[in-house]
Amino acid sequence: MASFKKIARRSFLIGSAAILGGVAFGTYKYHQPAPNPLSPKEGQAALNPFVMVDQSGVTLVAPRAEMGQGVRTSWAALIAEELDVRPEAVQVIHGPAAKAYYNSAMMAEALPGRGYDASNFQHSLGQIVGHMSKFLDLQVTGGSSSMKDGFDRMRMAGATARETLKEAAAQRLGTSRALLDTEDGHVIAPDGSRIPYTELAVEAAGVDPQDAELRPAAQWKYVGKDMPRLDMVPKVTGTAGFGVDVRLDGMKFAAIRQSPHFGTGKSAFDASAAEGMPGVEKVLDLGDAVAVVASNTWLAQQAVDAIDVTWEPAPYPETTDAIFAEIDRAFEDSSNSVLRDDGDVNGLPEGAQIIEAEYRLPYLAHATMEPMNATALYTGDALQIWAPNQGPTVVQKSAADLAGLPKEAVQVHTTYLGGGFGRRIEVDYTNRAVEIAMQMRGTPVQLTWSREEDMTHDFYRPGAVARYRAAVKDGKAVMVHGKIAAQSTTVEGAGRMLGLPMGGPDKGHVDAAFNQPLAIPNFRVEGYLVKPMIPVGFWRSVAASFNGFFSDTILDEMAHAAGRDPLEFRLELARAEWEPAAKVLEKVGEMSGWTGETPEGVGRGVALAYSFGTPVAEVIEVVDEDGQIRLNKAWIAADIGRAIDPSNVEAQMFSGLAYGLSAACFGEITFDGGAVEQQNFPDYEAMRMHTMPAVEVAVLQNQTHMGGAGEPGTPPAAPALANALFDLTGKRARSLPLMHEFDLLV
Repeated sequence: MASFKKIARRSFLIGSAAILGGVAFGTYKYHQPAPNPLSPKEGQAALNPFVMVDQSGVTLVAPRAEMGQGVRTSWAALIAEELDVRPEAVQVIHGPAAKAYYNSAMMAEALPGRGYDASNFQHSLGQIVGHMSKFLDLQVTGGSSSMKDGFDRMRMAGATARETLKEAAAQRLGTSRALLDTEDGHVIAPDGSRIPYTELAVEAAGVDPQDAELRPAAQWKYVGKDMPRLDMVPKVTGTAGFGVDVRLDGMKFAAIRQSPHFGTGKSAFDASAAEGMPGVEKVLDLGDAVAVVASNTWLAQQAVDAIDVTWEPAPYPETTDAIFAEIDRAFEDSSNSVLRDDGDVNGLPEGAQIIEAEYRLPYLAHATMEPMNATALYTGDALQIWAPNQGPTVVQKSAADLAGLPKEAVQVHTTYLGGGFGRRIEVDYTNRAVEIAMQMRGTPVQLTWSREEDMTHDFYRPGAVARYRAAVKDGKAVMVHGKIAAQSTTVEGAGRMLGLPMGGPDKGHVDAAFNQPLAIPNFRVEGYLVKPMIPVGFWRSVAASFNGFFSDTILDEMAHAAGRDPLEFRLELARAEWEPAAKVLEKVGEMSGWTGETPEGVGRGVALAYSFGTPVAEVIEVVDEDGQIRLNKAWIAADIGRAIDPSNVEAQMFSGLAYGLSAACFGEITFDGGAVEQQNFPDYEAMRMHTMPAVEVAVLQNQTHMGGAGEPGTPPAAPALANALFDLTGKRARSLPLMHEFDLLV
């Protein structure tokens, strides 16, 4: 068998990354390089799809969107580690839509199994399956996968670029590459002379790709260290370019109104009042929507609001109660999945105490701070799109289909994202910009949705209902049987993204329920899929966001029924199942000084959730201040296996907690007359500086394999808070948001 290292590393330089594994399983075709999409100009060298060198320095072409999670900084550190440059010296740009930038980590999540107990073989198989994303053109930022995707690929990109630059220097000097070294962006000759990489760019472009070895962890200078964020200065100074900051010569601005009833259009409209308003240049009929093009966004919005539209009625249940009645009805059908079925949930020991509970969680909006927006320029035979998006190839393909153009004629420019959370993996907002641009041929048009349009036309986190039956005996957990019903983000969201029908047992639907690392002898989880009604999609931590609440709240109810300390109860179950889960519980207990006793007026709750490969334990403390409840302190312990940048992981856990607490306290989308009732942030509150608790985070690195960081901090937030409120008040919250049952500080 040929050396896989040679094949992989050589192919990397002329195409895209090749990850370890593959040949041993007879799957080299999955690792064959995609074409390098970069077209270097004179004086530049595109050493691989991720690294360019020219006279100005080193540029990292990052294929993952920067939406505040620090991916550019961490990926720059991985490149710098092997390329021997300082991370802050690396310029980072977002790459074009291209097959070479497929996400190699997301598909692995679809493999059967609980995740935490996966063998090394299963992880290797996951790497191989991950390369299927190349055939689906899945250049996507999501699933807490960026570091898992980039850890080997970026280091290899840096290593192969380094060796190619050394070979160029060796040929110039007439010596052996083995005699050369590198340091701080220079090749070091045997006599100590230094040749900057910038001087070698043109020569390196003509050098055959060079094999490279990755450096051992003992030699790392940047990986595992806290790194200053590369995007901090531009964001603080206001020079960072978000989607709404795009400005092009001759650009016009647009606003849109879409039907408040999902999946319907209009039966009539009268735009006469809008057509004569100052600054209005054109009123557009988009078939199922109307838009106005004007000289600025504000004027366009004022005009589109003045259009009198008669909308078609909703084709689904029109009220929140009626929609949830449909969710309840799903329990009458057969389950879609039974991914955990340990023991016998019906054969309980005599004298076991039964706990039965039903939990109900609302639909939720993403509510990104930057509203939906995109800029498009259509010339008839080509299309350019500037947009804050999480899936450039998804945007490209959808826009090409819409415009009737070959995919290669559509160019996608990805800006900074003012929040994503899964919302910007959709293409509705970019497609709307394309529709408008097609009616404004030759003129770039920026479409910005109003906050009201954004809030009422989301792809929402599905509303969900869970029915649990559990049992304890002699202080021990003996049974958990959960049934979970909701619309499927896999069927609907992944189906839209991939353009494929999604069938079979829906693992994502029961994530953080069936795969909790708890040794309960009789443990069954069933998933029930609700028919499509309200548009649903990927919301930060996806189904784990509601299953984390269901699976941990029933655990807390069991602990109290058993007369056990809630933390010790969980610890006992985790220690017997998976040590890393026990370690995060131990750590959060130590950090918070958990004693199991709280003074009058203080409540504490603990929660554990495993999602996206990472176990996270959280403790939240609440205090009663003259009848009003304030969130006082929070502690988080997470084990992601390997932290490329510990300070960034801490920030992600803090962010996940804040997002989860916002939803737990205030978040809900309700319906009346088939339309969303919430319009803006006054109707859809979030945590603010004075309501956010003080937070302490511990990042552990005990587990063998790398987990995600962006989403796992969210699922434990709601149950930890609800459990704390129970400790404080004796009232058990089985539905959210909590503001309906508790007087929370706002």
